[in-house]
Amino acid sequence: MVKEPNKTAPVVTHSPEETIALGRELAKGLRPPCLVLLKGELGSGKTTLAKGIVAGLGAAREEEVTSPSFTLVHEYGGERKVFHVDLYRIESSRELATLGLEELWSAEAIVIVEWGEKLWDNSVAPRVIIQLEYISSEERRITVERSGS
Repeated sequence: MVKEPNKTAPVVTHSPEETIALGRELAKGLRPPCLVLLKGELGSGKTTLAKGIVAGLGAAREEEVTSPSFTLVHEYGGERKVFHVDLYRIESSRELATLGLEELWSAEAIVIVEWGEKLWDNSVAPRVIIQLEYISSEERRITVERSGS
């Protein structure tokens, strides 16, 4: 039996601190291996939410989590690994293929991907797809969809 995606009602956060707190809460339901796709426009809060998820998993403190825009992948944690990937600068499937992300999918880890809409669909499951929407300078609408086991 194929499990249908489970989509939550959107949550509106009213500050970066609330977005981080939501990330910490979401982290409680993540078990490796798991791919977390963060989707949304520039400035929608993807890195802020990732800070909360990484901190909630106990892999790093919030202030240690930064956008991997230039390095493309940050690794956090010791025994419990979290990879934070940013595909913002990736413009083609050829560039994506050269990153070696397949190695991350086979790791017993949580993989968080900013700009997840740039990732092809044949990746690992279970997946969590998080859509972030910019409402105002402080507010974000965040919708979470879970698929897989």
